Amino acid sequence: MNCSAEKASRKWPVGAFGRARAAMVTAAVTLLWLGMQADPADAARRSAGFPWDDLFGTRPHRPRAPVRRAAVPLPKPRPAEAPAAAEPEPPAAKAAPSAAPAEAAKPAETGKPAETAKPAEPTAPQPSACRQALTEEIAIAPSIPDIHGAGGCGGEDLVRLEAIVLSDKRKVAVKPAAILRCKMASAVADWIRSDIAPLVQGQGSAISVLDNFDSFECRGRNRVAGALLSEHGRANALDVRAFGLANGKSISLTDRSVPRTLRETVLHSVCTRFSTVLGPGSDWYHEDHIHLDLMERRNNYRICQWDVYDPLPQTAPLLPAERPEEAPPREVAAKSDGGKDERSKADTSKPDDGKPDAARSGEAAAPKGAAEAKSQPTKKRRQSRRP
Repeated sequence: MNCSAEKASRKWPVGAFGRARAAMVTAAVTLLWLGMQADPADAARRSAGFPWDDLFGTRPHRPRAPVRRAAVPLPKPRPAEAPAAAEPEPPAAKAAPSAAPAEAAKPAETGKPAETAKPAEPTAPQPSACRQALTEEIAIAPSIPDIHGAGGCGGEDLVRLEAIVLSDKRKVAVKPAAILRCKMASAVADWIRSDIAPLVQGQGSAISVLDNFDSFECRGRNRVAGALLSEHGRANALDVRAFGLANGKSISLTDRSVPRTLRETVLHSVCTRFSTVLGPGSDWYHEDHIHLDLMERRNNYRICQWDVYDPLPQTAPLLPAERPEEAPPREVAAKSDGGKDERSKADTSKPDDGKPDAARSGEAAAPKGAAEAKSQPTKKRRQSRRP
């Protein structure tokens, strides 16, 4: 068999491509032979070797280092001055031997899910600064859960204002109890304690009841369908109708019989403390009570609309007053009954002129007809003047 390069094209029918492949095979065999003849020490120092080095046994085996056993440190001896160790408690009494085999004989329950750990309970939120300041020395106002209704109705940090405690430990009951935000409840309590209690004390009695007309209610303004959400829906408003006194009387803020100075003093106090005050004169929805809220507006804008009306006039007496003695005498008009009496007397007396009664009756009728004739033009002139 002749394998010379001159006749290689005859043995490889594929032509030039076949010759290139044969050259590649020859180069691979040459590299393999060179790798086998290389120094084993050099081959070991190389970072990467051929995958067939283990096949031909050319890679040297590295000797393993001897295993060194680390010395385990022993604990230090117990000092003499150390206290004596507590004796371990005796083990619990073993169960009866008859029960142990019975429990072992029970087959393990399969398909029972493993008990999952209970989730940790959420920590209670920290009370707000308002809640910490509104203590029982100021008002009886327990906290209630937050309310989240439709359309933003409700609120957070809510309380139920049941009573207001005055400085002398007397309580002013809020009837019925009002559900308010803590800031609104604190403002109402401060208003009663600082302004209203001293004012009512000057009237000869003490305040005992705050008449709550309305507090929290999820509704629109003035209960109009489709209106904006009222501050009552945010638990940020209170409607006050009257103050109850300890002597059983009541002071209505919209009663015109209440002294005007008292009502004006209440007006100035509420307009100073609250951002919205609506009363008589604002609209016909607030003619019988006073609306108070703490609505926040741009630039701290406030609304105070409450007309303090004058007291109603007293009813006039049915009988006229007596005429004073120094008054001049009244002029009395002549009575028409006197003329009738004179004519009746004239008719009864018969004249002696010799004329019959018919003639006298005709003369008497003549002036009446003349008077009627004179009155007709006057009626025509009046009719002509009419449009």
